[in-house]
Amino acid sequence: MSDFAALWAEIAEIGRASSGGYLRYALTPPELTLRDWFRGQAQRRGMTVTEDGNGNLFAWCDEPWAPGTVLTGSHFDSVPHGGGYDGPLGIVSAFLAVDRLPERRKIAIGAFVEEEGGRFGVPCLGSRLLTGMITPEKAAALTDRDGVTFGEALGSLPTGKSAPIENLAAFVELHIEQGRALEVPVGVGSAIWPHGRWRMEFTGTGDHAGTTRMTDRRDPMLTFAHTVLSANQEARLTGAHATVGRVEAEPNATNAIPSLVRGWLDARAVDTATLDRLLESVLKRANERAGVDGTELSVVAESVTAEVAFDTELARRLSVLLGDAPILPTGAGHDAGVLSAHLPTAMLFVRNPTGVSHAPAESASDEDCAAGVEALATVLESLT
Repeated sequence: MSDFAALWAEIAEIGRASSGGYLRYALTPPELTLRDWFRGQAQRRGMTVTEDGNGNLFAWCDEPWAPGTVLTGSHFDSVPHGGGYDGPLGIVSAFLAVDRLPERRKIAIGAFVEEEGGRFGVPCLGSRLLTGMITPEKAAALTDRDGVTFGEALGSLPTGKSAPIENLAAFVELHIEQGRALEVPVGVGSAIWPHGRWRMEFTGTGDHAGTTRMTDRRDPMLTFAHTVLSANQEARLTGAHATVGRVEAEPNATNAIPSLVRGWLDARAVDTATLDRLLESVLKRANERAGVDGTELSVVAESVTAEVAFDTELARRLSVLLGDAPILPTGAGHDAGVLSAHLPTAMLFVRNPTGVSHAPAESASDEDCAAGVEALATVLESLT
């Protein structure tokens, strides 16, 4: 068994659900178990582990936050029933890459909290806190579906931008490729599409499904359904991506017309102008339909991330270093995108033969993952 396969096997069953996917929400028992595993791996290698007060873990080969340190790593948390490689691959690979370095100088490994936003609703929450993109007070008040706040789960008010991230020389995140764009084992990231999440609330009048005439209804589900179809159509017309993957209805009864439907729109596009046009078109059509249905619509932007272009020269350098590895953009968000506004940042992608991500079919071969480890080690050695 290769060292990658052996180390991967240590975490492969943690948080696995009967669906074959994973339930590794931030700061829940499976993710806490993985955090303990992280500490153990660092201890085996003589690395110092620190926490930043925001839920982020760091393992250091030298003094914590020493000037010139190169940071690598990713996250442990998952979306509901997501794949096993999204996030953890970057952390397992980081420890194995450190093992391959002839000198372990000024290298650190990070495990960022709540990257997916699967529990508290804001993606890249740990890196947003670390860089000051969200206030500790706002982050602490975020709640999960059971009403538990992030502050309660963390056990304290987050510390926010308290660590000297300006001391870091670079951040390199290795990640599973989340599409079908990579035909070789390893590629280099160039950019992240602008993207965001919008919570849409459609209100109407709750009533009896069997006694209310169709002409008398103010049914928010109709407005919601029209909006979902409109988002799909507009995305296809503009070459963007639009998804409504989460919905809640009240009172959520089979024989009742809902009084409220709440849905979350995830929208992404190749550039900000296209994303803005998509959102404007969808909301215009939603409001027009609300007028027809006698319902009302309110929209809240829960998170919006601008287009991210990784350090062009660094990406080009890494591509050459890895034998002219392909350079490609991604439509998925990452902690690397948040950190890119504060320090030179790059991403390495490992081939995903299914092209599926955020689902149990997400996969990568041990051979490709081992190639990713070697690539990351080469990059870290070069940068230090």
